[in-house]
Amino acid sequence: MTLDRAVLAFAGIMILISLALTLWVSPLWMWFTAFIAVNLIQSAFTGFCPAARIFRLFGLRAGCAFQ
Repeated sequence: MTLDRAVLAFAGIMILISLALTLWVSPLWMWFTAFIAVNLIQSAFTGFCPAARIFRLFGLRAGCAFQ
């Protein structure tokens, strides 16, 4: 698995978790979903993603997005 795919999978899992928390715990968890979306948008423009840095420490090889 490349770094790009790991980041996309992680973002998708986090969105599903935050939506479940919104549904079953509190509507305020929607702010977490918004935070994930803003982080994805800023990483598309800047190329900086904190999750990518962490996954890189685990030895995942970079794909075309995070070289």
